[in-house]
Amino acid sequence: MLTEMLLPLAWVATLTAFIFSLLLYLKALMAPASALAPGGNSGNPVYDFFLGRELNPRFGSFDCKYFCELRPGLIGWVLINLALLVQEAELRGSPSLAMWLVNGFQLLYVGDALWHEEAVLTTMDITHDGFGFMLAFGDLAWVPFTYSLQAQFLLYHPQPLELPTASVICLVNAVGYYIFRGANSQKNTFRKNPSDPSVAGLETISTATGRQLLVSGWWGMVRHPNYLGDLIMALAWSLPCGVSHLLPYFYLLYFTALLVHREARDEQQCLQKYGLAWREYCRRVPYRIVPYIY
Repeated sequence: MLTEMLLPLAWVATLTAFIFSLLLYLKALMAPASALAPGGNSGNPVYDFFLGRELNPRFGSFDCKYFCELRPGLIGWVLINLALLVQEAELRGSPSLAMWLVNGFQLLYVGDALWHEEAVLTTMDITHDGFGFMLAFGDLAWVPFTYSLQAQFLLYHPQPLELPTASVICLVNAVGYYIFRGANSQKNTFRKNPSDPSVAGLETISTATGRQLLVSGWWGMVRHPNYLGDLIMALAWSLPCGVSHLLPYFYLLYFTALLVHREARDEQQCLQKYGLAWREYCRRVPYRIVPYIY
């Protein structure tokens, strides 16, 4: 049974990430300084191994970080979810409504990420962080085995879910996805073509780098509206599991901490990059992720 193999598979994935990271570290020792990540050459081997010395390690034309960033972890996550759904059907005759919702919501999220895969090229992971054990472990082991916790929980703790409650949860997920996709699409469209009719009328702030900061639309509501959408969806993924146990809400709690930390790093980098223009943006858009709260 898959459930009996999850822990051994997680250990194998962790060992694979460790060996892969060690190879990347050894490869990076021969890389030119221009190929290193910011802070990737600290002189501390443990620190550099963990965070990654090389920014975008490649073997020929194969970009290791770009490939690992989405595909192995996200596809593995969906496959584990589907296997758990099938196993529940074998145990109980058919999958529960709660299991269907968790699978459907998370399949939509993964499908969206893979469909818009090119957008990952502008993320902090790609542009700033080195590819070391932190990202390799996250991509190959952490994502598939912890992001599937809701489906794992439902296999052992089936939750009765009435249609009206399920409808409300679907609405919550739809709102989160609408904000998440709308904000990301607006940002990506503006980066590709500021003259596009869908973004041409948005208000901007000029920066010393020559780039423009969006200060209206989704990005005039909060400084990280995509994070807000992400968190609302994370809540919707947990709600089908009920409120009797904290475990299904681990992802929501972990992702909240992750995004708050990432937002703080992003704010610092943007202040260094855009200076006074970023301060003006923060003055005009005072809330970071949640309007009127944070």
